[in-house]
Amino acid sequence: MKTFEERWTAWLDGELTGKELADFEASLPDKAAAEEEKRSAAKLGALLKEQLVVPKMNNTEFFHHQLQQQIQEESKASLGSNESRSKPILWPIGRLAWIGAACLAVFCLCAIFVAREKTPQDHSQYLTQILNARVDPTINPDASISMFDSREEKVTVLWVDGMQTLPKEYATK
Repeated sequence: MKTFEERWTAWLDGELTGKELADFEASLPDKAAAEEEKRSAAKLGALLKEQLVVPKMNNTEFFHHQLQQQIQEESKASLGSNESRSKPILWPIGRLAWIGAACLAVFCLCAIFVAREKTPQDHSQYLTQILNARVDPTINPDASISMFDSREEKVTVLWVDGMQTLPKEYATK
């Protein structure tokens, strides 16, 4: 089933015949206005056909136009065949070498600047303060400080025996 717009266009073009034409004209609310619109559409079509003609080319312009079209078609055809033949399936060796060098440079930058560790010191300044301090025997005569150091595991353990708490001047900052 055609839509109203399709039947309207076919009626304007004069393509409706027989029962279809009679049914469409019966469905129009104002047949006189529709007829007037059909005449104005026919006038517009005639005007457009008259005014929109392709300018005639003289022989030299026509010849140049044909040559340009042939050149464009041949260049497109030759480019298409050359692209399909010259396109490598794998990356060339030079490109792989440059990519490998770039990856190696990125790895070296990460190894030098990001993952660089500081050289381990013998002891931290806090541990040195605690070890150099003496436990006051007047406060607690049985107090002692022992240190266990493991350089392989980078761990230092202080064992404070006999004291309730460390004095506040030894607290870490």
